[in-house]
Amino acid sequence: MDTANKNKTAIHEFFVQFLQQKEQYETRITATYLEDIRKHIEPEFRLNMTELHTIACIGEQEPINVTSIAERLNLSKGNTSKIANKLLKAGWVRKAQLNDNKKEVYFRLTPVGKKLFAAHDELHTKEKQRMYEFLERYNESELEFIKRLFGDMVDFYR
Repeated sequence: MDTANKNKTAIHEFFVQFLQQKEQYETRITATYLEDIRKHIEPEFRLNMTELHTIACIGEQEPINVTSIAERLNLSKGNTSKIANKLLKAGWVRKAQLNDNKKEVYFRLTPVGKKLFAAHDELHTKEKQRMYEFLERYNESELEFIKRLFGDMVDFYR
């Protein structure tokens, strides 16, 4: 096997290892994170990551309707409606209407929803900082290559 094929094989093996380790890391961090989030909510309510991302989407875009939430999160409108109804029932979001459009229902966060949004935002900020610290080991040309590589990988998996 020539050097190029050996490198491709090694890259593939590292990529598979990366995906496995990332999945394990995300499982650990998600469990810890959801446990922290539960401190802000009533014990009878359960919250999964899709619901939490829905809260984050509403918090970033409020007021926002079901169609826009579904588009931003790449969910069906039916699934988004179910999630929105659960969040309404739990008291994390509220319905609103705009003065110029009484027909359309929009969502806003309640004070408890805003606490959940802030906790979610804090996690993303910590993860972003962690990534920035990791990337400090690379020079500018290496960072350009990494950026291109990840952009190409996003396109590859579309």
